Amino acid sequence: MRILRADLRPILISLFLGLLCSPWARGESAAAAPVVPVALAPTVEQRLASVEAYLANADPTAALKNARGEIPPGLTTPSASVAGPGHNAWMMVSAALVLFMTLPGLALFYGGLVRAKNVLSIMGWCLGITSVVTVLWWAVGYSLVFGKSFGSPYLGGSEHFFLKGVGGAPNPNYSFWVSHNVFAMFQLMFAIITPAVIVGAVVERMKFSAVLAFTVLWVLLVYCPLAHMVWGVNGLMNGLANPAASIKAIDFAGGMVVEMASGWSALVLCIVLGPRLGFGKTPMPPHSLVLCMVGTGLLWVGWYGFNAGSAVAADGIAGNAFMATTIAAAVAAGTWAGLEYYVRGKASVLGFCSGAVAGLVAITPACGFIDATASFWVGLAGGTLPFFACTKLKGWLRYDDALDVFGVHGVGGTIGMLLTGVFADVAINGNLATHLSASVGRTLWTEQLKGMGVALALAVGGTLVIALVLRATIGLRPTIEAEQEGLDLTDHGEHGYIYDASNI
Repeated sequence: MRILRADLRPILISLFLGLLCSPWARGESAAAAPVVPVALAPTVEQRLASVEAYLANADPTAALKNARGEIPPGLTTPSASVAGPGHNAWMMVSAALVLFMTLPGLALFYGGLVRAKNVLSIMGWCLGITSVVTVLWWAVGYSLVFGKSFGSPYLGGSEHFFLKGVGGAPNPNYSFWVSHNVFAMFQLMFAIITPAVIVGAVVERMKFSAVLAFTVLWVLLVYCPLAHMVWGVNGLMNGLANPAASIKAIDFAGGMVVEMASGWSALVLCIVLGPRLGFGKTPMPPHSLVLCMVGTGLLWVGWYGFNAGSAVAADGIAGNAFMATTIAAAVAAGTWAGLEYYVRGKASVLGFCSGAVAGLVAITPACGFIDATASFWVGLAGGTLPFFACTKLKGWLRYDDALDVFGVHGVGGTIGMLLTGVFADVAINGNLATHLSASVGRTLWTEQLKGMGVALALAVGGTLVIALVLRATIGLRPTIEAEQEGLDLTDHGEHGYIYDASNI
């Protein structure tokens, strides 16, 4: 036993010294061992549900959420936060189609309707507007419309200034399957065409510099706030997506944001600017109805991107918008021409063109919410009311809306917004049931009226202030001599047509 104790003595001494030197003996706490996070793997069912969400244009992360609606840290699937190829491809095509509406669609449509000495002027306006709005959109415009850092129902935020953070991953506030950068470019095309539509009311009598200055101010002060209120995730009038919206209106593709805003702004601008020289005394017929017809066709084709693309997916709602757009445009074209035949004894090509555009305008806010029969009635109204606005109202009030922007876009967009509230159907667009099930088919039209009132007030008030400020500072009109000579030469130093064979 003595030998055993002698052998144990060094071991016991070592243990005693170790305890004395330990953190507990010094009153310190032992550092906890590092915890290595365990990566959570999704189940086969969760992976399959994420893939199936692509087909339904739904949230790919829904299957990963627990009972509290939270996703456990580290849990994901390969299809989460990734752009879906089909949806993304359709939206890139749609963005190109909407740009196609301006360049060359609207440029040719408007260009054919003006006199030959101003054909390049309107084309230059369309190109200039495209350039300046693109820069604005990159710098601040996109963020002011689709950001949310301001926490305001009236204006977006600053988080996406200079398109910061706008990359290839989807922004789930607006789409689960479309790249954020593609969505931003699609929306840019709407911001381009809206002021381009406005200036049709003031062709042949507004300086190029004034057009660009007006565009910058109008996009910042009218378009961006209105677009955020209607389409922003926390927008004042976004009844479809914002449960806290004060006005629960719906606007599928731009009845308020594009059509009403451009049409009513055009009316104000043409009144402030005054009529063309010789208006009401000198004949001012379109110089080329061929260009007008070609432009109409390009607008009609491009409008499929405008309307069906506003589903932000290649899904059934986009297909319904495609169908509704076709029916309404065709019905309105025939209605306008039919009314011409009844009133004047002839159906003109210009009448068909005007009616088609009016029908496309009227169906824009409704196309993703209504069925085929309702589309017929919207087309009928879109061909009838703008016809009387252009052929009767303008003559009664004697304002010089040169290319009938108010009559077609202002009146057509207004009637389209109202009929959207009348005909909207949950069976066509199930998203209506999320926040609007109590009002669809009942009182939704009253919400539409409220939204239309806000849009009208902002467009009219904002345009009036901008026009008056520009008139008092840089001036709006060219000189009398320049207007008589034509803006092609005085603003751009070019001729649209060269008739002297020796110069060819």
